[in-house]
Amino acid sequence: MATSSASKLSVLEKSGYAMGDAAANLVWRGALAYLAVFYTDTLGITAAAAAALLLLVRVSDGITDIIMGMIADRTQTKYGKFRPWILWSAPVLGLFMVMAFTAPDISPEMKLVWAYFTYIGLTLAYTVNNVPYSALMGVMTSSHEERSVLSGYRFAGAFLGGALVMAGTPYLVEYFGQGDEAKGYQQTMYVFAVLLVALCVITFATTKERIVPTENTGSFKKEFKDLLVNLPFIIVPLLSISLFFFSLTQGSDATYKLNPWYMGVFCALVLVGTGYLIRKLIRRPEGETTPSQRDLVNLLTNKPWLMILGLGFLTMLFNGIKYVVIAYYFKHYLHEPTMTGMYFLALLITSIFAAFVCGYFTRLVGKKTLFIASLIISGVLTGCISFLSSDNVTGLFVLGCAAEFFAAFMPVLTFSMLGDAADYSEWKHGRRATGLFYSAGSFIQKTGGGFAGALVLLVLGGYGYVGTDPSTIAQATDGMVMLMSWIPAIFAFAAVFLLIFYPLNTKRMEEIEAELNVQRG
Repeated sequence: MATSSASKLSVLEKSGYAMGDAAANLVWRGALAYLAVFYTDTLGITAAAAAALLLLVRVSDGITDIIMGMIADRTQTKYGKFRPWILWSAPVLGLFMVMAFTAPDISPEMKLVWAYFTYIGLTLAYTVNNVPYSALMGVMTSSHEERSVLSGYRFAGAFLGGALVMAGTPYLVEYFGQGDEAKGYQQTMYVFAVLLVALCVITFATTKERIVPTENTGSFKKEFKDLLVNLPFIIVPLLSISLFFFSLTQGSDATYKLNPWYMGVFCALVLVGTGYLIRKLIRRPEGETTPSQRDLVNLLTNKPWLMILGLGFLTMLFNGIKYVVIAYYFKHYLHEPTMTGMYFLALLITSIFAAFVCGYFTRLVGKKTLFIASLIISGVLTGCISFLSSDNVTGLFVLGCAAEFFAAFMPVLTFSMLGDAADYSEWKHGRRATGLFYSAGSFIQKTGGGFAGALVLLVLGGYGYVGTDPSTIAQATDGMVMLMSWIPAIFAFAAVFLLIFYPLNTKRMEEIEAELNVQRG
């Protein structure tokens, strides 16, 4: 089905929208690529403590993603539901970006407190900025094909922002720090924070919200109270999962250790109990549920959305593990730390090109087929990195960039498919909670990134790695090689199995889109 001219977006608007994710990825790619090594090698936090921090904050922050999605859906301003949040949150996000990469001269205990405070603030500010930004894509056009192209622009912008941070950070840290890494990191982030605010202003000024939900969501105050009542359905299972993985990340020197076996049993019981209560909620007649409960029911009974959530989590682990370990791999295995920025730049240039062409490949073969092919090819190429010797930098660049070309399709397709899931919900239930559906994108990034960072640090910690003790490095290089190759590849292959059962192919989406266009009148 051809995209109607009324549904098409101008290049200016698509490019302006892309600048919002360029801004977000000044934070996201920077934090994902450098924050772990900053914590262990500059701030002086142990690998186990850093793993627990990344995991607990990221997983628990998934709660705020869902809350923010509901809040954004119920926001009413003359500028729309989602665009104002991008503008309001930008200065706060920039501030916490600087603070997260600041290393104060305080005791080791207080450094850990500082890391928790700044990282929590950074992830909360990112939520307020990026959940509405992601949802904005779902209301800019009614065409699922045009959303695929827009998603390509978005991630081209994301990879561009990431390229600036990943490639530029090592050189800027050296330039500003002159041997003082702590000073270099802080001043580098000042530069990126100013750029972040400017890019968010561009997105706000150049985009427009066109799709308006037909239902009246009611009083914001009333529905927010209703939301708080239903939060236990979200908080309790996430808290139990967080505690279980926290028990796995504790170091041998912990004052009090949670037993992983006991915590695993507790987590399983909580998940079973929560599942039983949610099943009862789903079976309740619609007239006996509140608006936020109906949103949750629509979400939890939306099979495509649940599968996209799983796909996004697995692909985020696949991509996230590789990005977190790169700095360690170049510094300690290849002994070429200055090449880290060039490798990031090569990956991100490849990603930008892939993001631009992804939408057009989607039109040729469909999202599902393209996704499956990308997972298989990228997974195999990533696994082959394990066969490279420690002096084969050229081979790493070739294999890494080839794998990245296909890996870059994954987030583009995931966020485009979230819009399809929102269309499916509107078609099936007559309700479109766009912000809530797209909050899954931010949730995927944070929880997947948290697990990826924690897994990297757990593996390195298992090999005895201590960032401030050079004598422990050689024994951990085998772990670094596996983290660059077969460990992430396993998650790509698992995602293929899940994607086989995904129900929304191109033909089905064309039928749903046609019916929705008639319903919207």
